[in-house]
Formats: sequence, C-alpha cells, structure tokens
Amino acid sequence: MDEKRGTVTIPIGDVQLPADLTLPAQSVGVVLFAHGSGSSRHSPRNVAVARTLNDSGLGTVLADLLSPAEDEVDARTAELRFDIGLLASRLAGIVDWLAAERPAGDVPIGLFGASTGAAAALVAASSRADRVGAVVSRGGRPDLAEDALAQVRTPTLLLVGGLDEEVITLNERALAELGEVGQLRVIPGATHLFEEPGTLEQVADQAGTWFTTHLSR
Repeated sequence: MDEKRGTVTIPIGDVQLPADLTLPAQSVGVVLFAHGSGSSRHSPRNVAVARTLNDSGLGTVLADLLSPAEDEVDARTAELRFDIGLLASRLAGIVDWLAAERPAGDVPIGLFGASTGAAAALVAASSRADRVGAVVSRGGRPDLAEDALAQVRTPTLLLVGGLDEEVITLNERALAELGEVGQLRVIPGATHLFEEPGTLEQVADQAGTWFTTHLSR
C-alpha cells in the first residue's frame, strides 16, 4: 500500500505546531493523536499504535500540542500539560485544519487520546461533533473533561489496563456521564502504560477496529 509521510507545521492561533502525518492511499479516515502529560508526538507507544492504524488503512496525525517555548515552560513547571482547556482548543484547531486543508482528502476524523490527552480529546469532540466521528482513550483520564463529558455525542471507546485500578474507577465514572455513546473495555494484565507483552498490541487492534467501524461510511 502506497502511503505519504511527512512533517508539517500547523498554525493554531499565534503558535505553530509540528505534526507528523502518515496517509495511506485511499484512507478510510484520519486519526489525530493527543499525547499524555509530559510526552510528545514522538511517544513510542502512540507511534506504535499509529503504525497499526496505518496498516488498517487509517491516516494518522501525531502533533505536538505545545509550542517549543511552551514546552520549555512546561518542563520546569508541569502546568501546561494539565491545562485541558488549552490542549482541547489546540486539538479542535487541528481538527479544523484537517477539515479545511484536507491533507487526507474528505475523510472522517477520529481522536486518540492517552492519559490527560484523552480528556482533551473528549472536550474537543464535544465542540466538534460535526467533524469528529470516533474517540479512543488509552489509559486515559476522561474524568478531567468534567462537564464536557455529558455533551459528547461521538462514539467513545475507553481502554484501561486491568491492573490500573484507580484509573478503572475514574473511567467507570466517566462512562456513566458518557451514556450510550461510551464503551469501557479492560485489557487483562496491563498496567497504566501497557508495558506488558502483547497489551499495547491489544490496544492498537481494538482502536483500529473502533475507528474503521465508526469512521467508515
């Protein structure tokens, strides 16, 4: 399968955000990744999941949600990585850019969020219901989306490690807010980062099925 790969700079407000795009030929959809606290678009786990999605015919966009200057501040203070409103607005801006510039063509958009990035993805999905067709959370903190949870109308899959007990509880509470659009699945034997053999592959496979199901027309 031929695919296009490259790094682009996406203008969002007064910042320029770098993003790595991989676009298979005839993509059925494109998935934008929201990484977790202290991570970046080079996150090995998200890169691995993205590759599986590419093999399933999905385009992927791995973007940094903070500018280099903001990254320097966050490295010292760790304050911006928990600014869900800021991260969600950046994600929504990239969704708008994807819809306007159409680097993958006129295809549906999905959001994949890890850790705090899952909250940002859900807030962005609640504000872009007409453009976001599916959301997947990996070891996420959907509870941090707070009031936006009840506004989400997008099919949302919550994936949590079976040994990540505190996060399971937080996801169960979020699921109650999401209602019928949400689904929670527990990956047996996995801790928060899905470092155990085969567990991240299960995340990638389930995410791929969720996105191809809900983004395919």
